[in-house]
Amino acid sequence: MDFDNNPSREPATAAERLLLLLKTRGGQSAAALGAALGTTGEAARQQLVKLAEAGLVESAPQRAGVGRPLQLWSLTAAGHARFPDGHAEMVAGLIAGIRRELGDAALDRLIAAREAETFARYADVVAGATTLRDRIAALAGLRSREGYMAGWEEDENGFLLVENHCPICAAAAACQGFCRSELDLFRRVLGPEARVERTEHIQAGARRCAYRILPQPSRSESEHHHGV
Repeated sequence: MDFDNNPSREPATAAERLLLLLKTRGGQSAAALGAALGTTGEAARQQLVKLAEAGLVESAPQRAGVGRPLQLWSLTAAGHARFPDGHAEMVAGLIAGIRRELGDAALDRLIAAREAETFARYADVVAGATTLRDRIAALAGLRSREGYMAGWEEDENGFLLVENHCPICAAAAACQGFCRSELDLFRRVLGPEARVERTEHIQAGARRCAYRILPQPSRSESEHHHGV
């Protein structure tokens, strides 16, 4: 039931679909999962029990007002590990070796080189997008194809870009420079008309990484507003 390194592959079984739903939506009731699968809550619960026996999911009660607490199902650490993590052990070992043999400065240079290469590739794809909304959509598409299970939405405050999976989680855990670099990368790709802040972080214990993106007036608009 392992998910391979092709994130676009459709999950083939009900169990895989359940794992994917929990990965992308967080804690869910059996009824909600059944509805998402087009089946009954009881059928979903039976599948969840099997996954729990395999150590992939777990349930916890959540009280919502009076009455019986709702059972919410979520992935365990083993369940999260079913999703690709970019050869975690090898990457973590390489990072430790570079830091030990060449020092932190060399590691920082490698991260900067990776960021520059990624920026060039992203900028080429996003170049055709004329609005901030289009650039965010293009960026989310790029990240999804790279295994981040990315999505975005627009609300009254601006935009929210979310990544439900981190295929370089082991590298990010071994060196926080990767996370800092990715935030800088998003800011460069989306340009000066966007303010980007990370609001949820997998490395800090969150279920996903999330980025709040607020439109910023261009310099000319700002100068006009202030009567310059």
